[in-house]
Amino acid sequence: MGKLRLGILGNGYLAGIVVEAFEKGLLPEYELVGIMGRTPEKTGALAERAGCAPCGSIGELLDRKPDYIAEAASVAAVRDYAVRILEAKCGLVVLSIGAFADRSFYEQVEKAAAANGARVHIASGAVGGFDVLRTIALMGQAKAGIETHKGPKSLMNTPLFEESLLTDGEERHVFEGNAKEAIGLLPTKVNVAVAASLAAADPERMRMDIYSVPGFVGDDHRITSEIDGVKAVVDIYSSTSAIAGWSLVAVLRNLVSPIVF
Repeated sequence: MGKLRLGILGNGYLAGIVVEAFEKGLLPEYELVGIMGRTPEKTGALAERAGCAPCGSIGELLDRKPDYIAEAASVAAVRDYAVRILEAKCGLVVLSIGAFADRSFYEQVEKAAAANGARVHIASGAVGGFDVLRTIALMGQAKAGIETHKGPKSLMNTPLFEESLLTDGEERHVFEGNAKEAIGLLPTKVNVAVAASLAAADPERMRMDIYSVPGFVGDDHRITSEIDGVKAVVDIYSSTSAIAGWSLVAVLRNLVSPIVF
């Protein structure tokens, strides 16, 4: 059996991690056939490093006949290209899960995948434990919540930011509500809320609290799901976004592994 053909959507730091995995021999069952990005110079440089074709459009990438495309670009890229990728009968591994905060878009993607015999695989990104969250949700209507701690600078250019956060000496509770409300306020910054909501509860039933912590670097996400007799807590801290890129690699390895976690 020949190798699976893989394309990458995105040309930045996270896409570079997938290329790094190839360089380390961690994806031997795949052939990297193309990388698409919006900036020709960056796309060309990463494609040259990977030994594959630089692509300037989704059509050009799909012309390479990939079996899977790994998305490491943006919420906008998922919205723009997911349906077209699935209509080409190509599997899609999604990192920018925030795109699925739009329920109508989620259903459109679901229908396109079913109609074309393709599948969408959601990468765990900066969190994990989706298996246990989904299991508890099947057992009963779970009480679920997310508590996120961020540095104040990471909240800049969002409705939650205030200049005083930069000079605060103590932790401040900057958001209290449900995941749907958080997604509406921070559509590009709460992929964790979208992913956990899809796995554990609907966004309106999942509580979310966001804290600004002076001097804090990175993100700490604590997800809790509970029913009578069972409680799960997923708590992951990451100082950079590297874990998100490696979660794409983990999904790709799982797709071809004889033993699946």
